[in-house]
Amino acid sequence: MRTKRDIVLAVILTLAAVGQIILAFVLYDKDANPAIINLGWVILWISAIFGWLPIFTFNKYGGVPKGKSYVETSRLVERGVYAIVRHPQYLAGILMGLGIHLVSQHWLIAGLGVIVIVILYVNTFDEEAVNIARFGEAYHQYMQRVPRLNFVLGVIRLIARRNGQNL
Repeated sequence: MRTKRDIVLAVILTLAAVGQIILAFVLYDKDANPAIINLGWVILWISAIFGWLPIFTFNKYGGVPKGKSYVETSRLVERGVYAIVRHPQYLAGILMGLGIHLVSQHWLIAGLGVIVIVILYVNTFDEEAVNIARFGEAYHQYMQRVPRLNFVLGVIRLIARRNGQNL
């Protein structure tokens, strides 16, 4: 059940994210630092990967009933992108907020990006509570193995697990 807080945060998040995208076109500075612009594009591509992979991963491993949305999983998924981070689509939104700012390099877009990043980060805690209630101890154990959003640490831990080590 959605609370008034959830609705307010969703509206603010939507306005900030859409505002960031629109203003990036309007306020784009063609004379901005090209190295930072290129870094922004790399981050945006990484964001796209973390945004799309969960759809395929949940459909393949999540026990999604035929004809239902990928978010209607019936199993805890710990494979694919979910072996790297627990909330890849929140991470995608956070990276998008950062990447758009780096491409545009404007203070107003940075401010909207901070709003996007903070709200998405806060939402991961709400999602954790839902998953703990849904999957119980299995989710607690998953939380110990896989970081919430730190994909660099997630890749390191995944490699260590595959090599029989426990970090």
